[in-house]
Amino acid sequence: MYRLSLIVAVVAALASVVLGSAQAAKYGSFKTPSGNIVCGYGGGSIGCGIKTGLKPAPKNTCHDLDYSGKRMSVRTTGTAVIDLCAGDPGPFLLEAKAPVLAYGSKWRGGGITCASRRSGLTCTNRSGHGFFMSRTRSYRF
Repeated sequence: MYRLSLIVAVVAALASVVLGSAQAAKYGSFKTPSGNIVCGYGGGSIGCGIKTGLKPAPKNTCHDLDYSGKRMSVRTTGTAVIDLCAGDPGPFLLEAKAPVLAYGSKWRGGGITCASRRSGLTCTNRSGHGFFMSRTRSYRF
């Protein structure tokens, strides 16, 4: 069910390209200045992918899928999850039109806050759960 809501959010984001403020949009996307991390949000969740892959790489059995081990997501409440066995591009599909979330800036929407820093991207929900991802390390909290 969660994956379906994320796919719906991605499709809605593509239908309404975000050209203004990310905070004002119900569905949309953003990427970090390096372009290594891309996020798609909507429907009370955010999913972010990192091109260089999560570090340490998660243990899974889906190594043959293009996007496996590269994404995490979190809903407005509850714990963050590693999106294993991802064969679809998810947030990477939004990269071309995604506005840049500058280092030192925050995106807020639907009870979730993401902070972009040179050290990486941190996304936290209203329950205090979330994830951090960077080229060198990634984790859920």
